[in-house]
Amino acid sequence: MTKAIQVEIYGQHFTISGEAEEAYVRQLAAFVDQQMRSLASGAKTATLGKVAVLTAVNIAHQLFQIEAQRHEHEADLDRQAGYLMESIEEHLQAAQP
Repeated sequence: MTKAIQVEIYGQHFTISGEAEEAYVRQLAAFVDQQMRSLASGAKTATLGKVAVLTAVNIAHQLFQIEAQRHEHEADLDRQAGYLMESIEEHLQAAQP
């Protein structure tokens, strides 16, 4: 069921419609608000649009870093699984008469 949830991000009010839980939508909005405020606090002068775009780029950067880490972990798991399979096969062959 689609819900309309009112949130405030960086002093602006938004209505977000969707099927996500309200608490989750509010958590997302709070995260974006915090990111924007953090970025703006380090800038001497910044328009709302500039802060929003720079925040989007920062969040995209975080996402890309997490994706790269996930791929590294998957590759490590694949290697470890391969080593385990080889070890199991060796033990099975050694155990056969």
